[in-house]
Order: sequence, then C-alpha cells, then structure tokens
Amino acid sequence: MKNKEQKTMMKSRRCHRIVLFSILVFSFTIFMTVFDCLAVSSKITRHDSGAELLKGKVKDVVVSSRGTIQLGRSAKVLVDKFEDVNEPWSINCIVVSGSSVYFGTSPNGAIFEYSLGKLKKIYPAESDGKQQSRTARADDKARPEAKSADKVKKSEGPESKTVEEGQTIKADEHFSNEHIFAMGTDVSGRLLAGISGKECKLIRFKAGKMETIFEPEDTTKYIFAITTDAKGNIYLGTGPKGNFYMLDSFGKNAQLIYKSRDKNILSLAADDDGFVYAGSDKRGLVYKINPRTKTAAVLYDSDQPEITSLLLTKNNDLYAAATSAKVVQTQVKFASQLSLAGRPESSSDKGKSGGTSGAGLKLEIANTKKTSDDKTVQRTSLFPKGAKPGSVSFVYKITGAGYVKKEFSAPAVLFCLAEEGQELLVGTGNDAQLFSIEPATEQQGIVYEDEQASQITAVASGNEVYLGTANPAKLIKLNKTFAAEGTYSSDLIDAGQPARWGKLQIEADIPYGCRVMAACRSGNVKDVNDPSFSEWSGLIEVTEPIQLDCPIGRFCQYKLVLKSPDGRESPLIREVAVASTVPNLAPKVESVNVSRIATAGKQGAFKIEYKAKDENNDKLIYKLDFRKIGRNIWIELEDETEKTNFEWNSKTVEDGKYEIRVTASDEKSNTTTTKLTGSRISDPVVVDNTAPVIIKSDVKAAGDKVTLKLTVKDEFTAIGLVYYTVDSNSDWIGTIPDDLVYDTTEEDFTIVVEKLKAGEHIIALKLSDDVGNTAYKTFEVDTSGK
Repeated sequence: MKNKEQKTMMKSRRCHRIVLFSILVFSFTIFMTVFDCLAVSSKITRHDSGAELLKGKVKDVVVSSRGTIQLGRSAKVLVDKFEDVNEPWSINCIVVSGSSVYFGTSPNGAIFEYSLGKLKKIYPAESDGKQQSRTARADDKARPEAKSADKVKKSEGPESKTVEEGQTIKADEHFSNEHIFAMGTDVSGRLLAGISGKECKLIRFKAGKMETIFEPEDTTKYIFAITTDAKGNIYLGTGPKGNFYMLDSFGKNAQLIYKSRDKNILSLAADDDGFVYAGSDKRGLVYKINPRTKTAAVLYDSDQPEITSLLLTKNNDLYAAATSAKVVQTQVKFASQLSLAGRPESSSDKGKSGGTSGAGLKLEIANTKKTSDDKTVQRTSLFPKGAKPGSVSFVYKITGAGYVKKEFSAPAVLFCLAEEGQELLVGTGNDAQLFSIEPATEQQGIVYEDEQASQITAVASGNEVYLGTANPAKLIKLNKTFAAEGTYSSDLIDAGQPARWGKLQIEADIPYGCRVMAACRSGNVKDVNDPSFSEWSGLIEVTEPIQLDCPIGRFCQYKLVLKSPDGRESPLIREVAVASTVPNLAPKVESVNVSRIATAGKQGAFKIEYKAKDENNDKLIYKLDFRKIGRNIWIELEDETEKTNFEWNSKTVEDGKYEIRVTASDEKSNTTTTKLTGSRISDPVVVDNTAPVIIKSDVKAAGDKVTLKLTVKDEFTAIGLVYYTVDSNSDWIGTIPDDLVYDTTEEDFTIVVEKLKAGEHIIALKLSDDVGNTAYKTFEVDTSGK
C-alpha cells in the first residue's frame, strides 16, 4: 500500500508540473508560436569532399579532388575574335619562342604570331595586297570597336601585317581546306609547322620568310605531331596511313622511319636516349621507336582508341592522354572517382595551397556526432564501375618497361598535356576545363574553366602558360597569381521538409588581407533556377559562424565569395557546414507484420515486426495494443519499448480475428508539448488454438471391409491433414478429402479399410488444421458379422 501511495503522489506531482508548464507555454504563445513545434535536435549538412563540392558552380575558384575551395588562377584573354570569313573554329597548337607566341588554327588553316600585344598573321601569305581580317585583345573585359585604317601599322615584310590590340582590319579574301595541327621549333629556334589538308607539307620560318622543307608522299594528307630530339632531328607523325618520318637537324634527308598499321600517328615525344614515343589512332597504342634501327615496339595498348597527347617530363616520366571522340558528357565528376582516403606524404605539400603565410584568420567548425544522414563519399576506383572504355578518358604514366599507372580519369575528351613545375596540365573538351594533376600527392583540381569555349585544345608551358580553345577559338594567358575574386555557389541542400536554417560555418585559412563572404537563399522547389526562390541575402564576411538570413524553406543554397587583395595568396576552405531545424514531424509507422511462429514448443505464438521512420531522426519508442475485430476497446500488449519486434502468446485470448496496433512516439527527443505519435494497424490476424472437430460420421462394416464417412470442420482455419490407423498408435495413413483438395474449413472424407480379420477393431483418427492444432478421435468396429 505504501508503494502504491508513493506512486500516486508522484503521479500527482508530475501532473502539477505538467499543468504548470502548460500554463507557462500558453503565456508565451503570442511570442513563441513559431517555436512550439520545433524538435530539440538540428541537422548539420557538411560539404567536405570533392565529389560533393563539385556539384556546385564555380567562377574563378578551384575545387580540388580532396574537397578544398580556393581562388583559381587569373587569366588574360589575348585573342578571342577573328572578324572575317576565315574566322577559325579551333586553336590546335601553340609554340612559345622568346617573347612570341605562335598558334595554328582550323579549319581555314592559319598561323598567327602574338608578341608584345600585337597579332600578326604569318601564314598564309597575303596576295595582291589584300588584307585578312584578324583581331587581337589584351584583356578579357572590353571589346573596343574597330578603329580607322590609318592607325593600322604594317610590318616590313610583304607576307604579314600586324594589328594593334583591339583593332580590326576588314578584307574579303577567303582561304579554306587547310589545317595547322602541329608546330614546333628546330635546333636554331626557327618555327616549324605542319600544313594539312589538300596539300601536306612541313614549312619553316626564317627572318619572316616561309620555306617548304618537306613534302611527304601523296598518300599522306595530315601532319598531326612534330617533335625534335636532343640532336635536333625532326620527327613527324602523320596520317591517314600512320607513317612516321625523320629529318635531320637542317630539315633535310627525310626518311620514312616506321610505317604503322594504324590510321594516324597523333602524338610524339622524344627522350634523351634517342628513342621517340608515338601515340596512334584507332588502336590506341603507344609505340617506342628506335630511329637508328627503324624498329618499333608497342609500349602500351590502351582500351581507348586515341592517344591524343604524349608528354615526357623533366624527370623523364612519360604520360599519355588516352581518349575517344565518342566520350559523352555525364554528370560524374572526376573527384568522385578518386581512389584511397588520405594522401601520400610529399615535400611539395608545403607552401602549395593558399593561406599558408602564417598570418591571418584560422576558422574551425564545431565537432558534431555524425548521423546516418551524413553523406560520406566512398572513394573507390579511378573510374566509374562498369564504365565502358569509350565513356571515360585517362592519363596514364608509362615506365620504360611498360608498367602503367592511371593518374587521372574523366568523362571528357582529353586534347593536350603540358608540364608546369610538379604538376601536369590537362586540357579537356565538353566544358573547356583545364585540370591540374600532382602525381606525388594525388591532388587534382580544375585550374581554369572557360565560360564561352567548348574545348581547351592546346596548352604550352614555359615561363608562362598559354591556352588555346575551340568553339570559339581564343588564345589565353594563364597567370601565376590568384584571381582577385571568385565565387562558389553550392548545390541545393535538402532538409526534406520546410526548415529553419541556422548557422553557416567554414573550416578555413584566411591569409591577412584576404576575405571570405557568404550569402544564402531558400525555396521549396528542387530547381535552383525557379523564380520562387528567395533573393540572395546580403554578403556577410565570415569571421565566425554566421546566421543564414533566408526564409523557411525545404532547400537552401549558399554562396561563398573569396577575395584576395594582390593575388599572391588565397583563402583556403576545407569544409562548409550548414545547420537546419525542421519543425517536429510525427513519426510514421511504415509496416506492421504479424506471423505465426512455426517452432516446436511455441504453439500459438506470433511474431510482431514493425518499422517506423522519423523525418527528424528522433529516437522512437513503441506501444503495442490488440483488439478483437468487432470490438472497440484496445488492450495493451507492451509499452515504451525500443525494440522493433515482439513475441505474442495468443493462447491467453479466445480464438477469433484480431488487429494489432503499433504506436511510435518521439517523446524521447522532444518536450511534452512537442512530442508526436504515429500509428499503424496490422492486417487481420486469425488466432486459432482449437483443433478441428468431427461434426458428422457414419461407420459401416461389411465382411472384412469397413467404410467410414466423416465431415470435419474447423471454425477459422482450413483443414490441414487427416490421418487414420487401425489397431495401432504409430502406423498412420494419410487420406484426402472427397473433393481431392484441402482448401476449406469443412471437408468430407471417405475412409475404406479392407481385409480386416473377423473381430473387434479400433480405427483412430488424427485431425489437424492448417496451423497445426491437432485432435484425436477413435471409432470401434466389429467385423465378426454378429
């Protein structure tokens, strides 16, 4: 009794506290209405992987494969417009010699020289004093109108003319059916260029004059690659017969060194030991050619049909770009294809990234326990599983012995390779992206992306890096400094339900003078371009966790603006975290399954299994009730359990049809005023713990034969089995209903027993329903004829 009184007092006190709390809540309702339904926990969305960050949009910032954001390198457009009928579509090759940059174009093949802010067309030669239209630009901001012709400066030679930056010369001459796919320099630094198309020849420029030094056989139409070795020998890769030619350092004594079975030789590279490496078309082979013996060995056979570029680095490492023109752009980005977590140790790490000066601001993100909703990127293979060879391109590192390592992969066409310091530069198609690869640290990133062009088709690296693009054709200088300002706009963050957005935090190094600004917006449509999205909030400098100023909405997008005062250093962001709180939502019981336990010793037991989901990730507890169908009152089976299954002994109830109700509550993660419940009722469950009975029987004996007719019935369950035995308790014989099928709760049986000895006998029956309830019945018969 004492314990009962104590429990009563405790309940009374708890009721008083609840009433008092309710009064306080009601008093503050006018001020706190929007908070009444909030759950006590918040969700933190973290962006800390390259795969996640690359879903966003970038402008003048670089997202690395390891999930960092920093300013990209600044770029200067030198030439971006050719206002005549001969306007090229593509810059195919670039050669830097001293202060001059030469580039060759397609389809109306021309060679241009850019030097000291002036553009000069040096091939083809002008005829009859007629001028070709061309344009040079020294910056990428202004587009000055064409100026008067009296301000055009002509060069001394008759073969070329120059134009000041931003000026245009109009003409009407048209030249077509020529391509400049390859250029180089000879041992004296003179420009070499391959002319492809209707005529195929190797030309050389000396003192502004052009001379033809080699014309291959008639079947050769294209010169795709030019390289020279340490002795100055000149090598040509051609098509469409896959011939490999050699000229001496004077451009004479041309020889056909090797005739491959491939259609084209697309790329060449020469080492210091006198070997030349060639990349082919159609079969994607990398050859190692010995010009002295005129022999070739296959160094590597790629799955990709084209070896578009070969690069021999200063460390004598050979890299090959293997690709296919059939590569189709996909949504898979390179960072989600990286292998291995962590990174190898390398001395080049030091001072590599922005924000390493030691001065400035260092921001950290508060540590939180990761939930099941946190997206963890699994770094698996270098390329998508199951990807066909034609859908992914690779950069391979190939040793002299032919051992191959995949350094980079992307679902894009790879056009060109270059070396800058410890990095490789890879020009790609689809989105005109220039990737950087640092093999020693496995770091990869997008260094530059052109907003107008479709492909980066040429890259030249020396003291400066120059890029050539296609569609449209542009010559671009990539500076060594960071851009003054860059913007990263995230992918949409989905809270699942309209949410209140909390603080944005970044883990970052911000050098002195540099700044990171943030803005946000929200909406309820999974389309970032939908006009219903809110306006961007004002930019706020991030020096600590900042409150996101956007309306309640299911989706949120943040924008980070990185700034550098002089381009020498850049903020380096390693992680972005955004908090959101969804108003408490009722848990949902998704399924309730009840099944009879078919285990010996558990006759009449049922297993109740249930699943529930809570959008707030609240901790759930469950209550189980049952009732007989037709009645209104629920009877409790179990309460406040965290288990998702329960074993019910149905022998405690009468036979009949029942329903099981499972109620999920999130009260463990909420207050008494914000807790919510959700419930689900099972399909009807038949409780049948009673065996079948014989409702009609007839026994007839005739001589040595006995005929037994029966009608067996069960109230709820189909008849399962009927066995009989004569004068025994073990030799049971099965029988079947008169209609030959066990399928109803009432079945008729006819049992005929023959060849019985005269006298008294006992026929025993075993009757079972389909759930195993069993009963026994005996009949006494006399075959003596009395």
